[in-house]
Parts: sequence; structure tokens; C-alpha cells
Amino acid sequence: MKTKTHSLTIPDEIILNKIYLIRSKKVMLDMDLANLYGVTTSNLNKAVKRNIKRFPDDFMFS
Repeated sequence: MKTKTHSLTIPDEIILNKIYLIRSKKVMLDMDLANLYGVTTSNLNKAVKRNIKRFPDDFMFS
């Protein structure tokens, strides 16, 4: 079974407004990232934990 892929273009300014500079590092809050993907923050964090090897080492910190 083939799944449908949805394509959505988000203006750069919306994404750039969600990126913060903290201690010389560019960061994005999980809440904002989840919102961009249209999922809950909880589900985003669960997906990252289940698939941690798919993400770069600096993708997430706690």
C-alpha cells in the first residue's frame, strides 16, 4: 500500500520567527516544530525518541 505525501510550503519568515538564538546556538522549541508539522508536542517527542537514530546528535537536548 502506498501512502500519500502531502506537500506544504511554509514562508521562510514564519520559520525564521520560530528560531531563537540562545547561548550562540540556534534553537527551535518542540512546541513550534510540532505546530509546523501539524502534530502534538507529545507525539513529536515520542516519534523522535522512537527514531532517535534518524536525527543528528544535536537535534535535541534536555
